[in-house]
Amino acid sequence: MAALMSLLLKSRPGMLLTCQPFSVVSGRKFVHAGNILATQGAMRWHPGAHVGMGTNNTLYALEDGIVRFTKEVYVPPPRSTTAIKVICGLPRGTVLYKTFINVIPKKQEGAFKLVGML
Repeated sequence: MAALMSLLLKSRPGMLLTCQPFSVVSGRKFVHAGNILATQGAMRWHPGAHVGMGTNNTLYALEDGIVRFTKEVYVPPPRSTTAIKVICGLPRGTVLYKTFINVIPKKQEGAFKLVGML
């Protein structure tokens, strides 16, 4: 019993969070609300439209729809630490991009009612 307890209490390396997106090959997969789109240790992907972010940087879908990956140009504020440390060291004309994961919701059909008919 003591040997078993020593094995359980032995220090072990922690679990590593992998950077595996929902779909690497094509981002046009259909997802349901609550599905996990990406797990990440650092901010590699940012939440876009209809995407939420958990406490451990996990991105999840807020609505049913199709997943789309987009890249947008990132311009940091002029007096921020990012601009001072990172931008000054880059060659002139370099463009920074951020990758966003978006969910395009499916069309709502027949989900509305006229006010006069209520």
